[in-house]
Amino acid sequence: MKIVSDTNILLAVALNEPEKQRIIEVTAGAEIVGPEIIPYEIGNALSAMVKRKRLTSDQALSALLATRSIPIRLVSVDVALALQLAADFGLYAYDAYFLHCALALNHPLLTLDARMKQIATELNISILE
Repeated sequence: MKIVSDTNILLAVALNEPEKQRIIEVTAGAEIVGPEIIPYEIGNALSAMVKRKRLTSDQALSALLATRSIPIRLVSVDVALALQLAADFGLYAYDAYFLHCALALNHPLLTLDARMKQIATELNISILE
């Protein structure tokens, strides 16, 4: 099975969040795919956590290394089509990249974001729980 993974999934695993075990179970044996912006989005999320004092810089770097150990195939997305999705659903482009990726590849989406799940359902994208 191939799965489009949202960045929050990778961070939940790297940061040992409560959802980690379930994510590992759901993705066991699957090929994880995501838009090529994932490394940058991870960096942005980790820097925001450091800024908010949720993580130290050492913890952020450790989490970054942990995410790099997760095998994921990064793919290009059509930015124009993703921007149209963003406009249609009132999303940030970053979220639309994942939805576009799932649509274009016809793969289920794995995310912890309730709004993305709702929109994915409207777009007939399968959601993994």
